[in-house]
Parts: sequence; C-alpha cells; structure tokens
Amino acid sequence: MRQKNGQENSGLLSRCVGPLLDWYRLHRRALPWREDAEPYRVWISEIMLQQTRIEAVIPYYERFLRELPTVQELASVPEERLLKLWEGLGYYSRARNLQKAAQILMSDYGGCLPRSAAELRNLPGVGAYTAGAIASIAFGEPEPAVDGNVLRVVMRLTACDDDVLSSATRDRVAEQLREVYPRGPEAGLLTEALMELGETVCVPNGEARCGLCPLREACRACTEGTAERYPVRSAKKERRVEARTVLLLRCGSRWAVRRREKKGLLAGLWEFPGMEGRADEDGVKAFLRGMALEPLSAVPCGEARHVFTHVEWRMTGWLVDCAAAGGEGLVWLTAEEIARRCALPTAFKRFWKTIETQEGTI
Repeated sequence: MRQKNGQENSGLLSRCVGPLLDWYRLHRRALPWREDAEPYRVWISEIMLQQTRIEAVIPYYERFLRELPTVQELASVPEERLLKLWEGLGYYSRARNLQKAAQILMSDYGGCLPRSAAELRNLPGVGAYTAGAIASIAFGEPEPAVDGNVLRVVMRLTACDDDVLSSATRDRVAEQLREVYPRGPEAGLLTEALMELGETVCVPNGEARCGLCPLREACRACTEGTAERYPVRSAKKERRVEARTVLLLRCGSRWAVRRREKKGLLAGLWEFPGMEGRADEDGVKAFLRGMALEPLSAVPCGEARHVFTHVEWRMTGWLVDCAAAGGEGLVWLTAEEIARRCALPTAFKRFWKTIETQEGTI
C-alpha cells in the first residue's frame, strides 16, 4: 500500500468496518471452529487451514479434537499417531510444530496459549498471520491476520498495485488494518469477516462478485471496474520438475514401505520405495537386484503428478512381485497394517489406490 495514500486508505478502511461486520453477522458460514472460540480450538483450526481448503479441513479438525482435545494430550501423543491423524492434510511440518509448541505451552505457560500476538509468534509454526488470528479471535486483541484473502480485499478496496508477494506490502496492510481494528469480541469478528469476504465474495482470479459485496460503494476497484487487475503479484520462480519411479513391492500378503530421512521434503514420513528418474522394466529389476531383492514380475501401474511449493513430482508406478521380503531400510507390512499405522503423504495416494484394488477394500 503506497505510503502517500496511507491516511486516505486508513479513512477508507475505517468506514468499511461497520458495514463489513453487519454483513458478516448475516452471511457467515456455519463452520465447526466458529462454534467455540476457545484458544486451543482456534489455534488448531488456523494451523490446519494454512494452504488447505476449508472443505478438506473440516473432517480432520473434528477427528483431531475428538482424539486430542487439549494442549496436554497434543503435547504427549506419540509422533507416529499424530502424523497418522494428519495424514492427507500435507505440509506435515505443521503437525510437528503443533506438538513442539504444545510441549512449550505445557512447560512454560501452564498449558495455556499466551494472549498477545507477540508472544504467540514465539511458538513454533506460528507466524504473523496465525498469531493475529488467534489473538483477535480467541482473545479480542486488535491485531489483524493478513493472508492472501485479506490482501486481495484490501488491494481491491484501495486500488493499490503494490506487489502482494512483498513482505513490505503485507506489513503496510497489517499496519493500516491495525489502526482501524476494534478491541474485544469485534476484533475477532473483523478478522473472520475479512477472511469470509475474500473466500466467498471478493474471490481470486478476476471473478469478484461485486454485486454481492457490502463494500462495493466504497471499493475503488469496483467503482473503476478494475477488480480483475488486483492484487498485483511479481513473477514467481519456475517450479523444478523431477521424474520419479515408485515401486509397489509385494511379497505374499505384505508390501514394502520405508521411512524417509528426518530432514528435507516429507521428512520422517512413510513412503513406497522408489528411484529417481523414469525407469523401464529392465531398470526397475536391476535396481531391485542391487537391493538384494529378486523381482519375479514387474508391470506398470499408472502415473501421478504431485505439486509441492518448489518442486513437482512426475511419478511412474511399477507393481513388482518379489521372491522374498528383504532390502535394506524396507519394512514389510500388510495393507491393513499400513492403513492403520503409517502416515502416507498425499503424493502417494494414486499408488495406495492400486494396493487397495489389489487387496480389495481395506
């Protein structure tokens, strides 16, 4: 947000608070984390909602709270069970950071979340956005939570063409909002209202539903008919593409899985063994013989693509029957045991379905 327009923009945002709160009270969606603004519940929901669609989060959120309803239980749950509860949500570092933060809360805060955004930011996995959301929604602090939805709303309201991928832009928007935030319960309502407007009305990709917006008369982009121009983003670096071969190794009723290394992408999670590059049948068999396994047959079992933040996997699968279980680092389990015990990343979902098809419904 351009500094020279700061005072004018603050006035505009201030005039929008009342109409936005009125709209939100009438139109907000019924979501499970809105039923109770207890700090632990708010925290869990905000971490789960990072980079994940609301519809996908709801069943995970409800199951997670049934099994781990308090900070104490989160702090003490075995990591393998925690990751299994998180299976399918992706970005597993979020789950590990939740547990690290819960352990800090138990040791330093008596099992309670601190009330201020500044203290909340000291917890693992809690950045400026999450701290603002918890502080405002759970504690009524006048602290904004600036995510992509909120940035889009503000940039259209003010017809600002600053780069929203810049941390300086995000900081200026947060400061402008901080000046107009109410204190008390309405702080949390304003946080929720801004996010709700961005998720349901001021939507991305030039499809803003301006006719439904309570702020359309105040919105400069709406007045100028330029909503599709905002927000402005600088060009991102191209994502790296990696070819990989995924091996579904079977010996009788058991399948091979292994743990990934403790650092790096999908750290410490279970995976199907594989190799870099796109291998043919001869390459697959040679690779397995190098692991002291004897492949009896190898047939293609489909392809899959999975996009991470900075890399894209293009995977080819092979279903291989082996003469005997073995292989360094491999663990051989039944499909039922894998389903019960192992947190498999979403990247391997396509190949897990192949196993389900081979075994019947698990």
